[in-house]
Amino acid sequence: MSETVEKVEVKKSEPLFTKKNKKLITNPLDIDNPITVQVLGICSALAVTTQLKPAFIMAVSLTIVTACSNVAISAMRNSIPSRIRIIVQLAVVSLWVTLVNELLKAYVYDVSKQLSVFVGLIITNCIVMGRLEAYAMSNKPGPSFLDGLGNGLGYGLILMTIAFFREFLGSGALFGFKVFDLIGLHYQGNGLMLLPAGACIILGIIIWIQRSMNGYRETH
Repeated sequence: MSETVEKVEVKKSEPLFTKKNKKLITNPLDIDNPITVQVLGICSALAVTTQLKPAFIMAVSLTIVTACSNVAISAMRNSIPSRIRIIVQLAVVSLWVTLVNELLKAYVYDVSKQLSVFVGLIITNCIVMGRLEAYAMSNKPGPSFLDGLGNGLGYGLILMTIAFFREFLGSGALFGFKVFDLIGLHYQGNGLMLLPAGACIILGIIIWIQRSMNGYRETH
């Protein structure tokens, strides 16, 4: 009597940092940036970028919320009924936004007051909800985390760039330190840079430079 041996093939798990997955982080920094290319999250980019510090805190907050929400929704994706998926997504995002908001109030209360309602509005931020619907609902938790992280970093990159020029040109400071005073020069500041119009101008220049470097052409 011959024995039959069953061979069970164990599928090796795919490494997290494959060439394809690395693009989930690098693409949103440039060719697929959520602000300059996808035109998402514009409101907060114009509202919280008068200074570098609140812009940095906002960028970190959105990155944490997007990455963690992506992982949570991805882990539950096969058990979420299609008809209530948006409600579930909102509930998950609300949980992370509440946690982040409470941490900000506990440790950086002054910045939390500056950001005002914009941290709470992350719940309905187009970038967060867009990544949940477009990526996390159909991919594994690992890549979904990288996708959320990449889009958060791409958002933060543009926020910090706008904030740098607005604070520097608007009040002659960086992170609250008067740069021109340190080198003995008097700079009155450009009031336009402290207005939303100034943010629009800087954002427009960033989009123009980026599209020129990447060879984008308008199609007619």
